[in-house]
Amino acid sequence: MSLEELKSDFSRFLLEIGAVKFGSFRLKSGRISPYFVNLGVIGEGSSIWRLGEFYAKALVEFGLVNEIDVLFGPSYKGIPIVVSASMALHKLFNISKRFAFNRKEAKDHGEGGLIIGKVSEDDEIGILDDVMTTGKTKEEILSVLSSIGNVKINFVLIAVDRLEKGETEYMATVEFYKRYGIPVKSIVTVQDVARTALEVGSITIKEMEEIANYLKIYGGKTL
Repeated sequence: MSLEELKSDFSRFLLEIGAVKFGSFRLKSGRISPYFVNLGVIGEGSSIWRLGEFYAKALVEFGLVNEIDVLFGPSYKGIPIVVSASMALHKLFNISKRFAFNRKEAKDHGEGGLIIGKVSEDDEIGILDDVMTTGKTKEEILSVLSSIGNVKINFVLIAVDRLEKGETEYMATVEFYKRYGIPVKSIVTVQDVARTALEVGSITIKEMEEIANYLKIYGGKTL
């Protein structure tokens, strides 16, 4: 599968399951956005399996899979992503990778701690999640992982880049890279999904113009 085929197929999948919608949505930031991304709509086996397949294919296509020992999913939405992606890597490519995720609160009994799964000192880690809005959730994960020892976080892979600015004029994904030196990759951008939506008749030219106008105001700069 070529990169363009991956992007097109993934965009169609996101539209099919309603994980990316177009219209008018008030965000937590107060912005009125013409698009909304929510992988939390996935609630049954076939869709989560397909999601894992797309992440697995992206990890291989982007050349990321050989850079890591562990796939890490920030709770909560990152948990089914790393589980399904690790299963798909094994099924599709015969590649076995450990996966782990965090609790929101430390457990003081049983195995204890904040992390479920095996993460050892000197492990190389890839973080998988749905989107990056401000990068705050990922910063919390960096703090959790740094308590283990000399782990190295090589990348963050998200499903959709909203292309919006964070706390500065730069995109949130770029801000994160500038701050921590950790690259953020996305399987698709919101523009990729919008182009596919236009091709299949899910949105109109006017709605495409609304997206373009929104990104003129709130879109972030790249490096």
